[in-house]
Amino acid sequence: MIKSLQQRLALFLLLPVALLLLLAGFVGFLYARETMLNEWREGGVLKLQRAAHYIDMRLSRPIEWINMFHKTSGYQGDFVIQEWLLEQLKELEGVTEVNLECFEDSVEQMPMMSHGPRMSGRKMMRFHRARISGVTPPRYDAQTGKKTVTLISDLKDESDSLVGRLEVSLRFDYLMQDIIKLGWWQSELACLVDQSGRYLAHTKAMKGRTQLGETNDPVELAVLENMKEKPFGTYLGPGHPPDLVSGFYRIKHAPWVIIMFAPGEKIFASIVKFRFYYAIVGTISIVFILLIIRFVAGKMAGSIKEISQAAEQVAEGNYVDPLSASGKDEIAQLTRSFNTMIKGLKERDFITNTFGRYVDQKIARDLMRRPEASRLGGENRKVAILMSDIRGFTPLSESLSPEATISILNHYFSHIIEIAQKHQGIIVDFFGDGMLVFFDPLEGPVEPMIYRAVCCALEMQGSMEQFNAEIGEKGLPELKMGIGVNTGEVVVGNIGSESRAKYGIVGSAVNITQRIQSAAKGDEVVISDSVYRYIDKDTIIKKSLEVPLKGLQGETRLHVVKEIKCQPTL
Repeated sequence: MIKSLQQRLALFLLLPVALLLLLAGFVGFLYARETMLNEWREGGVLKLQRAAHYIDMRLSRPIEWINMFHKTSGYQGDFVIQEWLLEQLKELEGVTEVNLECFEDSVEQMPMMSHGPRMSGRKMMRFHRARISGVTPPRYDAQTGKKTVTLISDLKDESDSLVGRLEVSLRFDYLMQDIIKLGWWQSELACLVDQSGRYLAHTKAMKGRTQLGETNDPVELAVLENMKEKPFGTYLGPGHPPDLVSGFYRIKHAPWVIIMFAPGEKIFASIVKFRFYYAIVGTISIVFILLIIRFVAGKMAGSIKEISQAAEQVAEGNYVDPLSASGKDEIAQLTRSFNTMIKGLKERDFITNTFGRYVDQKIARDLMRRPEASRLGGENRKVAILMSDIRGFTPLSESLSPEATISILNHYFSHIIEIAQKHQGIIVDFFGDGMLVFFDPLEGPVEPMIYRAVCCALEMQGSMEQFNAEIGEKGLPELKMGIGVNTGEVVVGNIGSESRAKYGIVGSAVNITQRIQSAAKGDEVVISDSVYRYIDKDTIIKKSLEVPLKGLQGETRLHVVKEIKCQPTL
């Protein structure tokens, strides 16, 4: 069972490399084998072509004179030309005998000529056309004591009847003279056969053989079959590499084929060596790769294990010190990313613990840059304060199941929290169905924050129509919300203890906002007179009222907002 990263890397890296080496070696072997075979094919066919050319060249000279003899038919004085051509044939090198056989009905008495007594009284032959009909196999001539081959030419009249035959005999050793001098004819398996496969000549290595394919060798039988259909070609025997390869080339002027055989081990000797050395080099390479994997993967696995252990500590809530990350490789990048993640988690937890879950992240980061954000206590600052509450929710909740009550509240808060965050409000706390939000100007003027607070309150009221429509589909009653907006100086900062602190506000202005919110009826946004003085030019008031507020002497002037022209920056 593979468990460690190092083992997996060794397997998943070494296996592809081993397969790649094996595939490369196999492909390389096939390519080299094919290359060597092609080289042998080309070289072998070229050798055979050259040998066939030597025989054709020695046959072509007498054949040219025979063809000239064929053209004497129909000429005046053709008997003189025929006599001269026959004499020239007799004088050719390698010719042992020239015999013109004439049938009686084709012979005419030659008239007396003034060219000398040697020509008088001779007979001449009349024929219409002629062609070389065959070349005999080599046979022993008792007169010359050598093997000879005979070129046979049939002479015919206009009715296509045979009227004569011209036979020209040549020494076989004269035809083979150039081939015998070739080095490969002396050292390799080679032979000259007729179209039936009968041996006409062969090298010493094939001594004692009379017929091609007589031993039922598959290569010889294949060559015997192919040479009847093709002028030249090669054939590979069975095996890898093949036990025997062969090539053949047909001679143009005679019904003969010259054949050469070569053992596969001789042709592929170098590639067999290559295969052996490649296996050694491949084994060394795999061992070397294993050592590299052990060194590199061991270091990598150690770094990953360190990150894994640190991650387990983080999962338990223990933020570890930043891990060391040297270099620019992926492991170093992963380590730096892990350190960045830890820093981000610390920051997120600090934001959550200090500002709560419902403070916009951008605002929270801006606040964290301030010194008072990270210590207990705070500073006096004038802010805008918003407080909302659902009217009549307490008696309604008593008639609903706990699940339905929580469902309505969660749905309600999801609407108004989104709006508060949109206007960059800092949500301090939830109390039952109420919510406390303040808008902090930081070092800036409070007026823009007051506009944001009132605009936020009006948008929250506007969202109640959609909210009521959604809960109405579930058969739940409509809810109405009252909102109070105030401004005043409060203490802004971390409130609590070292173990548990929260960023918020305290002060009389917060208490007054709660009482202003209590004076608001359902669907109303009620603002204090101090708020109205900042926004009076851009606000339409539905009504103003004087109401007594708990903790304050006399009556307090409040205003119910109908509409406000929000600042463009909002």
